[in-house]
Formats: sequence, structure tokens, C-alpha cells
Amino acid sequence: MREDIIRKIVGVFLLVSIMVLCVSQPFKEYVQIPNKLTMFEGQGLHFQSSVPVTAKVNDDSSSSLGIEANDKTLGFQGKKAGEGQVVLELAGIPVKKVNVDVIPEYKVYPGGQSIGVKLNTLGVLVVGHHQVDTEDGKKSPGEIAGIQVGDIITKINGKTIEQMSDVAPFVQESGKTGNPLDVVITREKETIETKLFPLKDKQESSFRIGLYIRDSAAGIGTMTFYDPITMKYGALGHVISDMDTKKPIIVQDGQIVRSTVTSIDKGSNGVPGEKLARFSSDRSAIGDISRNSPFGIFGTLHKDIENGIMDKALPIALSSEVKEGPAKILTVVEGDKVEEFDVEVLSSIPQKFPATKGMVIKITDPALLDKTGGIVQGMSGSPIIQNGKVIGAVTHVFVNDPTSGYGVHIEWMLNEAGIDIYQKDKEKKVG
Repeated sequence: MREDIIRKIVGVFLLVSIMVLCVSQPFKEYVQIPNKLTMFEGQGLHFQSSVPVTAKVNDDSSSSLGIEANDKTLGFQGKKAGEGQVVLELAGIPVKKVNVDVIPEYKVYPGGQSIGVKLNTLGVLVVGHHQVDTEDGKKSPGEIAGIQVGDIITKINGKTIEQMSDVAPFVQESGKTGNPLDVVITREKETIETKLFPLKDKQESSFRIGLYIRDSAAGIGTMTFYDPITMKYGALGHVISDMDTKKPIIVQDGQIVRSTVTSIDKGSNGVPGEKLARFSSDRSAIGDISRNSPFGIFGTLHKDIENGIMDKALPIALSSEVKEGPAKILTVVEGDKVEEFDVEVLSSIPQKFPATKGMVIKITDPALLDKTGGIVQGMSGSPIIQNGKVIGAVTHVFVNDPTSGYGVHIEWMLNEAGIDIYQKDKEKKVG
């Protein structure tokens, strides 16, 4: 009987000890350390600890990973590319396993240049309906056929449609013969077939389909980065949407050209500002566009480009490295001169999965505030530099506070550009 009582007392003591341990500050500090860490060769990551830290590295991990521990901090040091595992202990009791992935350092050339963007859509985009004035009243044949704003016409009578001029011959032929047009459209991810009967406009004696269509779009933005080995680049930091439909433009192809900033419409509370720019006089393409995504536009440059202020490759930072505090952006506010301006990173979220709004930044440079009032349209894509690393790009402005806005982490833009920074056997490094 006495032994049973002793066992129960010991059991209760251990249970209480475990509960106290779980709510203790040291234990909470251990729990806050991620189960998986990714870091670059030569990089160190440190976590606060209020008690002496005990950490053990698996034998297989010692060549790629080092541990620095004292009574206040726990540090991980990436020695060389590879995978490692660390076991954390509290009072000799294992409390956590941390898997660490050490990857090769990756460098890109920062941008900042003002660029002109020309996009060609996949098919022709329907941007509106119009009423054809017929003998029987006003009607829209396209609307009657069930075609909606934002639809993309990809085929007519089995023939691929690439530009607006491809449509007119089919319309007039259909009007003469009375045969309907067999139209194929894409809507979101759905393919739809419909029949459209053109109607004759009594004023102009020509046949109409009652649709406003467009096959291209143009605008300006800012180059974010490029890789001089693969010549892949990223720019803008956000998707390009059609100004009428407000929907993302599905790109068939496109080009980027140099552009020159002619003036600035200064931003104010409730009214975003804007860079006014023109395409450079030669209008020759410096690169192509293959992708228009929530993270920007991406493609391949035809030749190296320079920004004239930071023409060397810089390492990139993972989202976990970005800290609150001072940083720089590179952008153009006059002519084609790239300049460096002070900003503050107000917040940054270490992200495990791609997301477009990873940072909040604030313009602090008096010269930029005086010139633009803060973040303006056309500044999207301006690279953000912190501690000598490219950490991301400017994306959106806060309408009610033009001095502040969002930024996207650079690793997600690289991913969209088709650049895999996590590959273990990278053969190249940008010097």
C-alpha cells in the first residue's frame, strides 16, 4: 500500500513538473523556433533564450551545420549546402527537433530602371458590349450569344484568333451568307462554344457583333532584378489587369522597352500619385514577356542592362531574414536616372508559401516625399535593398496613406521567374 502511495506522489510530481515546464518561458522560446529552417551558406540565425541552451547536431549534419549556444542565445550557422537536424534539450529532456536546409547563396542584379510594357493577349479580350442600331431596334449580338466582358475569343469558325484584325473578315462573310459564327471563348479556366449572328447597322450598312474587343495593353513599371547567366528577369511585383474588365491579362507574348519619366503627379491622401512616362524613342525591345502573374511580369532579357548606381550582383534574402528597420529602394523619378531612396520596413512576415503582401514599407526619404508624396503608380517593382541584400519589391500603395504600401518578398518573384534557389547542386554562382 505504501509503495502505491509513493508511486502516485511521484506521478503527480512528474505531471506537475511537466505542466510547469510547458508553460515556462524557456519552453515557450523553444516552441517558437520553427520545425524547419532554411538558410544560405555562411548565414547565421539566432534565437533568444533565457536559460542555458543545449543543442545536439546529428553526426551526418556536422559538415553543413554549426551550433552556437550560450545562456542567452541559440545560433545556427550554415557551413555549406546540405541538410541537417538539431535536437534541442531543456534540462536534459529533448523538447524539439529542428530540420535545417542549408542552400547555396544566390545573387541577382538589382533593377530600378523605368520600363515600358507591351502585352499581347491570348486571343482578343472582350472589354464591353455595344448596341447595334438595326432595323428592328438596338441589340448586341455578342450579348445575345452569351459572351461576357472579360471573355477571351480564341477561335472563330475553327480558325485561331490572335489580333483584332482577324475578326472583321469573318463578321462580314457571316453577314453576307447568313451563317452564324462558331465562336470559342475562354472564361476563367473554362472553354465555351457559342454561335453568334452578326447584325447589320442601318446607319453604316455594315455588319457588327456588338462587342468591344482589345488585343494588347501597354503601361509602365519598374524592373526589379535579373540574372545575367540565364537572363531571366522579374518586374512590377503585381499582376497587370485590363483597365476595363479589371481582370488579369492572359498573355500570349509581350515586350519590355526602356522608358523615360517625364513628370510626376504627386500622391495625396485618398488620391494615388502616378509616374508619367513615355517609351524611349528607339522603342526597341530589351526583353520579352512570357508570364503575367500576381507577383509581376517575367521573361527573358535580350541583353544586359545597367542601373548606373548599383551595377553589381547582390545576394538575396529569404523572407525569414527580413527585419523591421531601415532599407533602400531603387527607382526613377526623373528622366531615366535610377536613384537610391530611404525607406523603412514597418513589418515583414516570414512566409512558408508564396504570398503577394509580405512586407509593409514606409517612404522616409525627404527628397522622394517632396517629389512624389510617397509611393506612386509606376513605382511598382522598385527593388528593396536591406543590409546589402535584395529583399523584395514595392507593389501597392495605401490609398489613405501614400507614404506607405506593400512589398513582396524576392524569393516568390524568383520562383515565378522559373529560378529555383533551393536546388542543392547549383553549378553557377553570380560573382
